[in-house]
Amino acid sequence: MSQPFDVAELATAYASKSPQDILKLAFEHFGDDLWISFSGAEDVVLVDMAWKLNKNVKVFSLDTGRLHPETYRFIEQVREHYGIAIEVLSPDPRLLEPFVKEKGLFSFFKDGHGECCGIRKIEPLKRKLATVSAWATGQRRDQSPGTRAQVAALELDGAFSTPDKPLYKFNPLAQMTSEEVWAYIRMLEIPYNPLHERGFISIGCEPCTRPVLPNQHEREGRWWWEEATQKECGLHAGNLISKA
Repeated sequence: MSQPFDVAELATAYASKSPQDILKLAFEHFGDDLWISFSGAEDVVLVDMAWKLNKNVKVFSLDTGRLHPETYRFIEQVREHYGIAIEVLSPDPRLLEPFVKEKGLFSFFKDGHGECCGIRKIEPLKRKLATVSAWATGQRRDQSPGTRAQVAALELDGAFSTPDKPLYKFNPLAQMTSEEVWAYIRMLEIPYNPLHERGFISIGCEPCTRPVLPNQHEREGRWWWEEATQKECGLHAGNLISKA
């Protein structure tokens, strides 16, 4: 990090800045210690913008073991398109295997997605973020008005920071709308997950994601059997692994 980092001051100053300006700030302060989180969905826009600023950009993706085949192929397509390494993070088998043995592969339909997401997503992410100083996500305010409406351009990560090691989180696409994201994808002809052509907007694990109907919000395709107020897995809400 090049100089002291005043999160509150910079968050205010960059609240209306472009995604590229926010990424430039991130690279200026953290350089190669900034990691881009790529989910295999429309946040490929974030990868594209970051790569154009830094060809050595570092990217990681979470492999829960339950993704759609199309998503796995798309991650590989992005790797080849940009000529970058994508670090794929997997669940800890010491946690996953006992969980599956005890509850099977579809327990989330009965007792909620929290524990499964905790093991398949949160633990690998926490493990990765413990080794970095800053990360950038493709979060947007319009993705989930109930939980993401206040997403800041940058913040001190309240979920994964520790008293000894602050973690800085950048959300360069926070102000972009879905329409703007797709205009960017089409205009620059960058790769995208073919599931989007089949009505999938918000793409997660295969058992927990379905297409949405006309006029439905994109997050209604995620964990559709649960209350709308629970449409987060904990990557950004700060949930820990729960024990039901």
